[in-house]
Amino acid sequence: MTPSPSAPGSQLASRFGLSDRVFVGPVARRLAAKIEEGLERVESELAEELKAADPLVDATSRYLYEAGGKRVRPMLVLLTAQLGAGATQAVVDAAKALELMHLGSLYHDDVMDGADRRRGVEAAHQVWGNSIAILTGDLLLSRASVIMSRNGEEAMRLQSETFERLVLGQMHETVGAQPGDDPIDFYIQVLADKTGSLIAAAARAGAFFSGADERFGEPLRVYGEKVGVAFQLADDVIDLSASPEDTGKVPGTDLRAGVPTMPYLLLARRDDDASRDLLARIEDGVARIADGADPAILDGPLAELRDHDVTEATRQLSLDWTRDAIAALDALPRGTVREALTRFAESLAIRSS
Repeated sequence: MTPSPSAPGSQLASRFGLSDRVFVGPVARRLAAKIEEGLERVESELAEELKAADPLVDATSRYLYEAGGKRVRPMLVLLTAQLGAGATQAVVDAAKALELMHLGSLYHDDVMDGADRRRGVEAAHQVWGNSIAILTGDLLLSRASVIMSRNGEEAMRLQSETFERLVLGQMHETVGAQPGDDPIDFYIQVLADKTGSLIAAAARAGAFFSGADERFGEPLRVYGEKVGVAFQLADDVIDLSASPEDTGKVPGTDLRAGVPTMPYLLLARRDDDASRDLLARIEDGVARIADGADPAILDGPLAELRDHDVTEATRQLSLDWTRDAIAALDALPRGTVREALTRFAESLAIRSS
């Protein structure tokens, strides 16, 4: 975790998917060094927060944390905190709590989706079973609440509202669009709830708990939510072509589990014979997998979906949401924080190119 003294900001830049040029110049490099120092504090304190006397609880709660992750949410907290007093203890606590919320949601998501792997390792439910994985997620979410409560009523409100949206997003994804719902609008709302809400909370928390100008709160919320949607749309593209070695997941994991993604939803709106045929073969494969067939039966149709123009249309949607996220930053002062947030948003969309 120690940043290289010869290249301050390089580690932070790589974690955000940014060029080192974002942190060129003495002022920008000092800012980057402060964020890296704050991240070290978050990592160190998180390791302590996750310790448990019970061997099983200790192993399960640390499992996905130790498997890795870029810690995007803590870094966003620490970055926007530079608009105020920087990494105060309240800011560090918020960063820890939001990362634990994210981790807890991953345990739940993998059970709900039937995912085999996460962060390059077996999903927790594959190791300990569904019940222990769900309870571990619950434990991490409760620890997040304890940590956030140290910052008072406003912190608990932020955490509670975010948690509510995470749950609503998962429930709606599980139940699916209802008669009268537009499937694409419904899906975007699920992404905003499941992913955007937590990134929005991270962007807001850093500014709020560092005492930054309260006028920054709403633009940062809008930025974070739109970045979250852009991120997931980019993931829908990556999911169809990524190798398990790079992502730790089998391509098309969501679709194989019967969870619609944007390319699938766009395909369902097409009228041409080829698109209707592909859609029918995907739906037939999903139904057969649900009945116990080998998930590999969808390898061919998913490869065709990857090459279909609906996947390129999904990438363009991700770019649209990215541009809207960046536009929300107009209310922030010009400088390294705003530039880093801009480049971070751009990097999420670029990853699907």
